[in-house]
Amino acid sequence: MSAAIVTTRAAARRVAAHCRATTGGVCCPRRSYHSYDHPPTAGPFGGAEEAILAAAYRHVPEHGFSARALGLGARDAGYLDVSPSVLPDGGAFALIRYHLVSQRLGLASASDALFKQQQQQQQRVGVGAKVAALTWARLLGNRDVIQHWQEALAVMAQPSHVPESLKELAKLSDEIWFLAGDTAVDPSWYSKRATLSMIYTTAELFMTNDRSPDLTETNKFLARRLEEVQSVGGAVGAVGQWTGFTFQAAVNVLRSKGLGI
Repeated sequence: MSAAIVTTRAAARRVAAHCRATTGGVCCPRRSYHSYDHPPTAGPFGGAEEAILAAAYRHVPEHGFSARALGLGARDAGYLDVSPSVLPDGGAFALIRYHLVSQRLGLASASDALFKQQQQQQQRVGVGAKVAALTWARLLGNRDVIQHWQEALAVMAQPSHVPESLKELAKLSDEIWFLAGDTAVDPSWYSKRATLSMIYTTAELFMTNDRSPDLTETNKFLARRLEEVQSVGGAVGAVGQWTGFTFQAAVNVLRSKGLGI
């Protein structure tokens, strides 16, 4: 084994260890799913890939999901600047996916914090209220990168990335329902997740244009969407209201803004 390989692998271990120590492991996921229906699997990123993406992720607020952020991340992780070229699609979508996965996994600890007081006081919080709180918490996970999120959506909407983007959206919806305590195994399992996916997607797109303090308009928008289906727990009859909004609708909005997709 060459000295260079030993050095880069050591750097990868250092970055991964630092990430676990400073973030509790959220940005270095070892479990990609919490749902009982989707048992934990191996982390979605390889060792070197994870090290570069973890380091690059810290540069996203300033440089976006870009080659610049990846180059800086590779350097921080002890790799050559050319290292991001070994990532899938040059790394841009990999960095976006890293954000999606780490934010989804972060909801597990967020749910503990959100509902800890109620649990201590033995107050019962309904599933619908938990779904609303978790969905809002996930939207706030975009706050530090919101200035770059329209460009990220444009990348996600590229034909080669749509399947993986939609798969991650489905995982997010399932994760939210799972963390909210939904245990139903009837046909509503699918309709509730489909409805929540559409609600989340529209709220996320709305958020990219929200300039209100603390994103209060996005919060109100989300509340209205949830109210329109009466309750997220009763989403069975409301799916038809949302099937007209597809990923393609988001693509059309982005095209109208001249993002070149």
